[in-house]
Amino acid sequence: MSNPSTPSTPRTPPPLSGGAQGPDALRPLLAAALDALREGTAARGGPLPAGGPGAVTDRVRAAADPVLPEHGTDPETALRAVVRALTEGAADPADPLCAAHLHCPPLAVAVAADLAASALNPSMDSWDQAPAATALEALVTRALAAEIHDGGDALVTTGGTEANQLAVLLAREATPRGPVRLITGENAHHSLTRAAWLLGLPEPVTVPAPAGTLDPTALDAALTALGGPPGTHLVAATAGTTDAGLIDPLDDIADICATHGARLHVDAAYGGGLLFSDTRREQLHGLHRADTVTLDLHKLGWQPAAAGLIAVRDPDDLRALDHRADYLNADDDTEAGLPDLLGRSLRTTRRPDVLKIAVTLRTLGRTGLGALVDQVCDLAREFADRIRAHPAFELYDTPTISTVLFRPADATDDHIAHVRRRLLTEGTAVLGRADLDGRRWLKATLLNPHTRPEDLTALLKLVEGTTPR
Repeated sequence: MSNPSTPSTPRTPPPLSGGAQGPDALRPLLAAALDALREGTAARGGPLPAGGPGAVTDRVRAAADPVLPEHGTDPETALRAVVRALTEGAADPADPLCAAHLHCPPLAVAVAADLAASALNPSMDSWDQAPAATALEALVTRALAAEIHDGGDALVTTGGTEANQLAVLLAREATPRGPVRLITGENAHHSLTRAAWLLGLPEPVTVPAPAGTLDPTALDAALTALGGPPGTHLVAATAGTTDAGLIDPLDDIADICATHGARLHVDAAYGGGLLFSDTRREQLHGLHRADTVTLDLHKLGWQPAAAGLIAVRDPDDLRALDHRADYLNADDDTEAGLPDLLGRSLRTTRRPDVLKIAVTLRTLGRTGLGALVDQVCDLAREFADRIRAHPAFELYDTPTISTVLFRPADATDDHIAHVRRRLLTEGTAVLGRADLDGRRWLKATLLNPHTRPEDLTALLKLVEGTTPR
């Protein structure tokens, strides 16, 4: 029996991902992970695992339970088992029939860059934890901000929700005359009203969106009724609604905001990708007049999540986020020239999500990104034409971006919901749903540039096969 006071023989710690030996340690693990991705995809055999939540839970439990065993196993075995279970049970946005949400298939080059970010693990809360990442973020955010505002700036966020929350916060801090009042359309993203609640602001005013877009006449009437001094109202418009991909009349809304002295935010989390297209950026005419703009490149930018931004017309607005913590941004360090990162986010520790964005922009350039945008938008138009010509289906409208709403002709709303759930349970197709104009629609959000016309024909056949005659 060993003496408890005798030190145990030290074990060799597991290898790290960084340092001189990091790449060699990662190589066999990456091979195991890639094999598991391939095996899991083959086992799934479609866009979604069949069998519903119970079957997925059983497979995950078999691979990952017990979660914290008394003794571990070798890393390749653990990695292969859990990654395979995750892959087999995944909704795969790279499958042409996985088209429910604003959930893009990420580019391989962006995922490879994200791996490098994870391996190096810079922490974007002080320069001494992320020297190069700090410089890269400043370079990329200012370049993207310049797509909207000359002389503007941008911050990296976790996505549209955080960007919208920051927009409401910046509006509150820019208003010295009293609490800011948020005015949104009925079509606005839920994160905006949630941000007003989170920040303790008055109940937002909701303006009708009778055709799926904010009604400028109703907005003018609402601002007139509210009254109050200039700067006490924040109007939030949308460029790319979640349900149908519609774009509010931005120029008209900006005119009304100017008349009433209201601040303007545009949630372009989806539609902001049109900026890369020479043929479609005109759909965002008036965007440059907004005080703040939400962008989200893990939608129409083909980035792995998260890849959001908020662009600001006046960089001075960002001073509201300034914060001091001596261990991260002491005054003398800042005066000596070390960049202060705490004012670049409400988060402290955060990943260098800018790396994958930078690599993608350098790889594709404006022309390459614009071609991807045009490709999925053109595909949506082609899909809409097929639906319009099909006697068994009804089309909501010609798509504005890449979202197509349709429904089986003469089907009830309850049956449409049943069709969607049946396809999910079978694992054959992933479609969304939207309630517009008093009716329920199936939603296909086309973000996969590898989707072919014959894939869309197959999708219609699947839906038609679940519709009773």
